[in-house]
Amino acid sequence: MNKKEINEIKRNLDKDSGFFTINHVVTACIDAEKKIKCMSNQMNNLIAEDESELIVAYLKKILSGSIGKNLLEYHFPKDAYLQGGAQLFLNEVLRSKLTDEELVKKYIDRIIEKMEYVSTYTVFVAHCTYAVVNKNKNLDSDLESDSNYNFLITAICPVNLRIDGLIYDEQSNSIAKKETADRIVDPPTDGFLFPLFSDRQSDINGVLYYTKNAKKPNASIVDELLGCEYSMSGVSEKATFHAILNNVCGDELDLKVINSVNTKIQDIIDRNAHETEIPTVNSKDISSILWESGVSQQKLEHLPKVYETALGERELTCANLVDKKTVLSVPSITVNISKDGMDKVRTQTLGGKKCLVIELDDSKVSVNGLETVLEETKQEQPV
Repeated sequence: MNKKEINEIKRNLDKDSGFFTINHVVTACIDAEKKIKCMSNQMNNLIAEDESELIVAYLKKILSGSIGKNLLEYHFPKDAYLQGGAQLFLNEVLRSKLTDEELVKKYIDRIIEKMEYVSTYTVFVAHCTYAVVNKNKNLDSDLESDSNYNFLITAICPVNLRIDGLIYDEQSNSIAKKETADRIVDPPTDGFLFPLFSDRQSDINGVLYYTKNAKKPNASIVDELLGCEYSMSGVSEKATFHAILNNVCGDELDLKVINSVNTKIQDIIDRNAHETEIPTVNSKDISSILWESGVSQQKLEHLPKVYETALGERELTCANLVDKKTVLSVPSITVNISKDGMDKVRTQTLGGKKCLVIELDDSKVSVNGLETVLEETKQEQPV
C-alpha cells in the first residue's frame, strides 16, 4: 500500500463517511499471565456512541505514521496458505465477518499464543466495509461505488494502572486521597490491517503492520502471529547503511562526504514528495551518490560485494537514512549543526592539532540562552 491508499482508508474510517461501515467489533482484555479477563463481540451500532468513537480513534492509529518506519507491508510466504497457516486463518476470519463466535475465540487465542507482550493489554478487532467509489478521467468521485473493500483491523493497546494522588471530592467538598485505582486502555502500540488495499482493491496476499515505536517493533507479531518474515526496522536500516559506508569509504569518509551523501538522499526524497511510492536506493544508487560526493573509484569497487553481503537485493528506504541535523561528537563535546549551517563548519589543523572550526557571522554567541561576546584568541606566531 502506498501513502495515497493508506490515507484513503484512514480518511474514510469515520462514522461521517458515507462510504464506510463498521460491522462487528470484538474487544478482549488479556492479563500478563495470558488469561482473558473479559471479552465481547457485538455489532457496532449497539455500542454506545462515545465508546465507539474512542474505539474508532484507536483503530485509525493503526494507519498512522511514516511508511517504512511505523507502517510496514508484508507479503505472506507460501506456507502461510497451507492448513493452519496465517493467511488462510486470517482470510477465514475475514469471511466470517466476526459473526462466528467460535472462530472469533480462536482468533483471540491465536493472538495470545503467538504474540509476546510484557503487560496487560486490550485487543480491538473490527470488521469494516469501505464502498470503493469510481474515479472518472478527471479524478472526480462518482456517487456510486462498484466494489466493496472488506477488511479486518486489529489494534493492540496496553492497559496501564493509574493511581491518582490527591483529588477534589465534590461530594465531601474537600481534598482527599483517591482510594481506588483505574486501569486505563492507552492508544495502540501495535496493530495490523488485512487484507491490503492495493490499486484501490483488496489484496489478500499481504498485510500492513503498524508499530508505535519504530525503533522497537514487536517482531513476534510479524514472525509468529502473521507468519511473515520480519524485515529490519528503520533504525536497523540506518545502522546497516552506516556500516556499508564505513566498510567502503574508510578514511575517505570525512565531514564533506557525509554531508554530501545526506544532502543527496534528501534531494531524492524531495523530488519524490508528491509520488505515492516511497523512494528507495539500491547499490547502484549509492555508488552514484558516493561518486558524486567525492569517493574514489578504487573504494567504490568494493561496494557491490559489501552491499550484497549486508542486504542481498533488498533496497533501503531513503527516509530512514537521512538526518535533519548533523551531530558531531568527541569525548565531552557534542555539536548539533542544522542543514543550513554545514557550510560554516570545517576541519582544520591548527598548531599541529586537528580542530573543528565554526565560522561565526559576528562575535556574538548565545551560551545557555544568554548572548555573550567571545574574545578572540590570537594565535602565537612562531619565533
